[in-house]
Amino acid sequence: MLCRSQAGDFQRAAKASTAAGGDLLVACTQESRLFLELNEQTVGAPSISERPIRFVNLRETGGWSKDAAKATPKMAALLALAQLPDAAPVPTVSYRSQGRALLIGSPERAGRAAEMLADKLDLSLLIQGPGQLPQQRSLPVFAGEDVQVRGWLGAFEVSWSQNNAIDLDLCTRCNACIDACPESAIDFSYQVDISRCSSHRDCVKACAAAGAIDFDRPPQTRSETFDLVLDLSDLPLIDLHQPPQGYFHAPDDARLMKAVLQMRDAVGEFEKPKFFNYKQKLCAHSRNEQIGCSACIDVCSAQAIRSDASRKGKPGGAALAGIVVEPHLCVGCGACTTVCPSGAISYATPSADAQGQRIRTLLNTYARAGGKDAALLIHSQAAGAQLIGALGRAARTEAGVHGVPARVLPIDAWHTASMGMELWLSALAYGAANVWVLMTEEEAPAYRDAVKAQMAVAQAILSGLGFKGQHLTLIEARSAQELDAALQAPAGQTVAQAASFRVLADKRATLELCLEHWMSQAQQLPEELPLPEQGSPFGSLSVDAERCSMCLSCVSACPAGALADNPDKLQLRLIEKNCVQCGLCASTCPEQAISLVPRLLLADGGRTRKQMQVLNEVEPFCCVRCAKPFASPKAIELMLAKLGAHPMFQGAGARRLQMCADCRVVDLHSNPNEVRITDL
Repeated sequence: MLCRSQAGDFQRAAKASTAAGGDLLVACTQESRLFLELNEQTVGAPSISERPIRFVNLRETGGWSKDAAKATPKMAALLALAQLPDAAPVPTVSYRSQGRALLIGSPERAGRAAEMLADKLDLSLLIQGPGQLPQQRSLPVFAGEDVQVRGWLGAFEVSWSQNNAIDLDLCTRCNACIDACPESAIDFSYQVDISRCSSHRDCVKACAAAGAIDFDRPPQTRSETFDLVLDLSDLPLIDLHQPPQGYFHAPDDARLMKAVLQMRDAVGEFEKPKFFNYKQKLCAHSRNEQIGCSACIDVCSAQAIRSDASRKGKPGGAALAGIVVEPHLCVGCGACTTVCPSGAISYATPSADAQGQRIRTLLNTYARAGGKDAALLIHSQAAGAQLIGALGRAARTEAGVHGVPARVLPIDAWHTASMGMELWLSALAYGAANVWVLMTEEEAPAYRDAVKAQMAVAQAILSGLGFKGQHLTLIEARSAQELDAALQAPAGQTVAQAASFRVLADKRATLELCLEHWMSQAQQLPEELPLPEQGSPFGSLSVDAERCSMCLSCVSACPAGALADNPDKLQLRLIEKNCVQCGLCASTCPEQAISLVPRLLLADGGRTRKQMQVLNEVEPFCCVRCAKPFASPKAIELMLAKLGAHPMFQGAGARRLQMCADCRVVDLHSNPNEVRITDL
């Protein structure tokens, strides 16, 4: 009741915060408006522009729970989290909309939507199917099929095929064609129904003055640009879980009204954060037009990421190809950063190190306040926060509802898929017993699958090191009751000593810090841990020595510097710590001699995986003329098989395939009467 009976306490705190020189923290979110008004009415209190007021919810997350009496450590942790400074600002992405909108749908629905938007937007109609167009020609009207929509707010490109005999640009809607048609094949949509038309062509004569009807006109593909698109069809033209900003699908009246309200405010300049950072040199997607890892492309529900595997004619050539992320389409889900094995694409709002600082502060404060077996609950700032609030209210008002347990520490994210394995393992290393990720209906199915796969890898590591219990869980809940049941899961075994390292901006570096700490606390330390095939960022390679020609093309393809040759010996070597399991080596290998082996090598306390290992070694083939080593035996074998039937390498010339380049030239010129390549 601070907001009512103790409002004076807030006013005194507001005045005191000036001298203290810090932010003012209020443990109530429901009455934030009241507190802001009180602050402005308090004489001597600085304005919020001079001193921000922070709000944190302790009621639904801790106070309204059957564990309220034990929630003091949690409250201390949530208060400490709320006092952290805001994350550093990031670059923004700009949109500019002048309000040019296209309404796609039946004449009746498009006309109805136009009535609600005409006073705010510059409208055009693209009608689909029969119906009645407005008689007055107040708006540009198109008709067509095979409609394609691409782009985003302020930059949509819409194309369609126009193959009806009536051109609506020329049609004056005089209705002469409707009156003249004996088959009633033309209605007030002013389009010819070919299934009913019997080719009398009386309509053409009636429209002679306007010339809008031409049955001999070839089909045309038209394209126009728009700032906004309202799709009124039953099935969306952009069928994505995360459609681009500026595109609205409204198949029913409820969604139409919501879309209309949003579109009326969608004129002007807008900004959003640039959610990601991308380092091409770390990207394991492609090298030399060979595809390796495509995890980010596969998981993106907004289709904001595309391959740039072929870079012929571009600066850097194909050798430096990677991915292209369109920031205008990116919705900030962060799933790409979670599945990226190399850390080439990272989340920026906030960055991993800033998010790690939040997690560390939360868990360390909870432990210092006497809390045990903390469970970190990662939830979204939208639907996830609403569901947790609903659980708190249900615990207050409904019998049998427990509420958020005292050991469960909620932490918000713009999107739950943006926090991945390096943050989960760090949280557990800091002393958490569980890391739970709450997903509601707002997350795409691809995100759920990706998070589950990453959790399976992390859990396999923890279980393999001897830690008992289920530490990582994806909670899928649609109601407060479902969430309430999920939060009663038992605690996993915690580390004996909490880690002191900080989460770094580099994903792989953080993962290495996590592994070192977990191995130091391990209950058991096997030689190696097999990991799930899907999503593992750790592993080795298996080389089929019978097929490998030691061409070493895999070495040049490796983006992580995991593979290397030996200048002194014919060897293929690997530093397993660097391998990200992208598969570029396997797709590049001309003999298909390489396969991935997802695992975590723990031999010698994990030091072996940091050292150079020999995957394949052969004695070099020596030139039959000068005895100089110059190739692998397998390479010579393959060359003999491929070129042995060539006229140049018949008889004595066959020995040239077993000679080094220098000796081959000498031998060729010492036998001038033999067939040469230039003679063929």
